Amino acid sequence: MKKRKTILLVIDLAAMVLLTYLDQFTKNLAVLYLKGKPDISILKDILVLQYLENKGAAFGMLQNQKIFFIFIEILILFVIGFVLVKMPGHKKYNLMHVTLVLVASGAIGNMIDRMAQDYVVDFIYFVLIDFPIFNVADVYVTCATVLFVIAVLFYYKEEDFSFLSVKQKTQRMPNYMENKKTKNKKKK
Repeated sequence: MKKRKTILLVIDLAAMVLLTYLDQFTKNLAVLYLKGKPDISILKDILVLQYLENKGAAFGMLQNQKIFFIFIEILILFVIGFVLVKMPGHKKYNLMHVTLVLVASGAIGNMIDRMAQDYVVDFIYFVLIDFPIFNVADVYVTCATVLFVIAVLFYYKEEDFSFLSVKQKTQRMPNYMENKKTKNKKKK
């Protein structure tokens, strides 16, 4: 089982690198072909490629909060790394690996933008629903969130997340303490 878990972690890391590269590649294309140029209509009145430099979060909230966003992204990456390392190597958790890799890749992609240029490059615009302009990293995070919600509601059970519980360790401690007390009583 340890070998499978190690293989999964290597696959997770490779997938994060590949997905982050894909995000950065599309953002570079957006800079090359969209910055300072007319929008490109992909599907008339539905989907447009339009360059935007976003100094905020989703929907343009919290503008110019670079340090805050980088801190949150690092925190998210730390939590994801912790969960991936603690997660059992069972096939049941493959979906969880996918969701965590997608979120991590999205966080890394947008963090690279913030660190390198103080803004995130957004370029995908759904005209039909007037949805805020977004990028590939945002797609990763959105898809992962939908997958996670569906998985938690219909696939995983509460006990499937027991590997994250602190209670496991605190429940073992009293047994250890009781055994120690019993040994001490036998010595007397």
